[in-house]
Amino acid sequence: MKIRRILATAVAAAVTTPVVFLSAAPAFAAGPAVPGHTQGTTQDDPDGDDFAEYEKLVAAVEKAEAKVKALKAERTAVVKDLEDDNVDPALKTELAAAQEAVKAAKAAKTAADETLATAEQAVKDLPEDATEEQKTAADAAVTAAKTAVDEAVAATVAAELREKKADTAHDDARVALARKISKLDVAIKMAETELSDAEDALEEFEQGGPDECPEDGSVKVSMTGPKTVTAGTSAQFSLRVSNTTDHTLKAVQAYAAALNITGVDDESDEEEGEFFDELLTFEWSSAAHPAWTKLSAETEEAITIGELAKGGKADVKLRLTVDAETPAGKGVAFAVGAYEKNDGTCGSSKEYATVEFDILAAKGTKPTPEPSPSTTTPAPTGTGSTGGNTNTTGQGGSSNTPVNGALAATGANDTLPLGFAAAAAVALGAGALVVARRRKAGAGA
Repeated sequence: MKIRRILATAVAAAVTTPVVFLSAAPAFAAGPAVPGHTQGTTQDDPDGDDFAEYEKLVAAVEKAEAKVKALKAERTAVVKDLEDDNVDPALKTELAAAQEAVKAAKAAKTAADETLATAEQAVKDLPEDATEEQKTAADAAVTAAKTAVDEAVAATVAAELREKKADTAHDDARVALARKISKLDVAIKMAETELSDAEDALEEFEQGGPDECPEDGSVKVSMTGPKTVTAGTSAQFSLRVSNTTDHTLKAVQAYAAALNITGVDDESDEEEGEFFDELLTFEWSSAAHPAWTKLSAETEEAITIGELAKGGKADVKLRLTVDAETPAGKGVAFAVGAYEKNDGTCGSSKEYATVEFDILAAKGTKPTPEPSPSTTTPAPTGTGSTGGNTNTTGQGGSSNTPVNGALAATGANDTLPLGFAAAAAVALGAGALVVARRRKAGAGA
């Protein structure tokens, strides 16, 4: 069922890593995302394969992101090695020794030249009456000096050859680093392309494929609930799902969840997956489905409305149970919807309903400062938001009692109060955006 795919992929999104949410945020903005999760597939769940595929796509994005990050980190390290001349120490040692050898050889050549010059001058300075023995000694000194010069020249040539070889090896090592940087640039570009492709594949899957299940106003949801809920107790909310079209919708579903906004403030909830721990437990019941059924974080099952006639409405009772350990603070409940038509086409609601409420500390606990009154945005008027003849068929229930609630567009608005912003982020399967904004605000403080 296509609408289950809409809900199922959004459910999986709510528990994936923040980096995936941030990189895929535009995709979530295109349609409602609903918290919840399931693992694996079952024989009775044909959409279970969607979860497996979705998780593979998410893993592919994470893997590609990690690859890009690792390659960029490696490039930064190689650039620093090049800047710091961080090559093989043996090459640097040999180059320094060769350079010293050249200096020594040149110094020896200079000394040999001076000795030869002195010997040759001594021959010239011999007196006319010099003995044969003196002439022989002077000539021998010149010969020895010339031999020393030749040896110094050879030593200098050898030292310079050694220096050239060492310098070439050193330069080759630096060139290798430069080439590695160039190769890493190519690898990074390819990895970024892979990441973009993975993100595109994930976005296409989240949106149900090209032109599948578009976002429209065919199904609208509204919700009402108490302004306060005491920890350790349950409270009842009302959800109304309306068909605003002039034709019957074959299968309509909705999803409702609640969030402890105060809990998201904790730094511990910024860790991967812990944001999801702040979801509160909802159960639902309707005239056609009287048994209370849990909507938990472990299941992608939605509220089943069934076939809904044109202009029809279905009322659902929601029971919110807040654990006694839940701290006092702010909470928000929200709901979204999706549908299929008789021709097999499908769609998702453009809007989600929200209700803010205060969570009061469990009885017997230490009092906390009185929270500010919760506020809601008035629901837009139109078919499906007022009471009257419900015209429901199939599994949908009916009611003549008006059910009004806050409706907001599917996108978290930064100008909204924190509670609505948090609800919007969750409804888009991007709860990590709330944490990210707080991190940014904290950094700028």
